[in-house]
Amino acid sequence: MQTSEELILFTVSVLPVFLIGSYIYKKDKNKEPTKLLMKLFLGGIGACLLVVFLNLFLYLIFPIMSIEESKLNLVQLFFKVFVGIAFIEELSKWIFAYNISYNDNEFDEFYDAIVYCTFVALGFACFENLFYVYQKGLGTGVLRALFAVPGHACDGVLMGYYLGLAKENELKGNNGLKMQSLLLSILIPTAIHGFYDYCLFAGKPLFALLFIIFVICVYIMVIKRVNKVTLVNKKIRFKDNFCPNCGRKVESDFCPNCGHKND
Repeated sequence: MQTSEELILFTVSVLPVFLIGSYIYKKDKNKEPTKLLMKLFLGGIGACLLVVFLNLFLYLIFPIMSIEESKLNLVQLFFKVFVGIAFIEELSKWIFAYNISYNDNEFDEFYDAIVYCTFVALGFACFENLFYVYQKGLGTGVLRALFAVPGHACDGVLMGYYLGLAKENELKGNNGLKMQSLLLSILIPTAIHGFYDYCLFAGKPLFALLFIIFVICVYIMVIKRVNKVTLVNKKIRFKDNFCPNCGRKVESDFCPNCGHKND
């Protein structure tokens, strides 16, 4: 009986991670190496451990971080959620995503960055899910499958989008926009994550309503963003069979998409 219950908890914990990962992977027209994706997924687990370390340090500087969310007023909660939870978690995921993938030779398409960051986010979500679901039970697993895991994945997609912009601007020699995009690849997921948690922990009916509306809007926005990027399938490191002007695949020295003549 116990083994059966554990199997159910494990399935509920891992299945949403697998489904979202499969969706993101299948959208990639030119698949990334399995070895690289496994490194990124394990990097997400490493990010969980980094969060624990950073939080221990943060608690020493700001004792308020160790206080339970329900005991904080809305101003204190804002600080804890946006700095102690959202920023620390997104920064930790970003560190692993950037160091594992940003300078990898496989990173040659804009969508690759979304795949990389989402796999780190899913590794993080999987480890976190197993911890919470085994501790709190099936009900928590179902709720996290609907909200927490997709939430982490959405943060990963947005992180990857701006990391892709950073890489694109770097290759164009625009270091100013590169640095701006790198900063946004941390701040945008932090803002989304922070507002998500703030509404969740505020414990008031208005914030509960805002939470549902916000989550639906974010899910729709991220799905549209993924579909838009995969539709273009834009190259950011150009090879002989891709137009150096717009990145679209070409069969000759003349691009039928933008009219650029390739030398």
